[in-house]
Amino acid sequence: MLELHFPDVKDIISRLYGEDKINDMQFVRKIQTVLKKMEKNGIVKILPKTRPWELQRYALSSFKFLDSDKNSVNFATDAQIDHTQSMLRSLSARQQTSKINYSKLSIFTVAASASYALVLWSLVQSVVVPAVFLPSMSVSVISSLMLGKTLSGD
Repeated sequence: MLELHFPDVKDIISRLYGEDKINDMQFVRKIQTVLKKMEKNGIVKILPKTRPWELQRYALSSFKFLDSDKNSVNFATDAQIDHTQSMLRSLSARQQTSKINYSKLSIFTVAASASYALVLWSLVQSVVVPAVFLPSMSVSVISSLMLGKTLSGD
């Protein structure tokens, strides 16, 4: 199963047990429990999600371990281990660079809130002053767009 990608739970189940087992939620939970126990023992590493709706992906963190009978089990050659470890390092480095910049987030949130408040204040007045309304509306739209871009991580 060691390849150049990190499979999720459904991918692992479809490869090992076929497509019909993917929809059996009880079976999927059992496999996730086994994978969680393997992570606690240092065999499998659960990778962080890049998007909230994605399934968790897994990688072998230890390619050599002892089974219950104290026999040595090797999942890969040394070259494959080195290649996969470098992929894991590049994945973690890429995820660290894609974290949200909280200073930008707070600046855009304050700017959007203040400009929307100014727009509402301008609309509540008996006479709408275009010199106040138009700039505050444009600042609120721009800061809202930048806030969305910051939150998406792009």
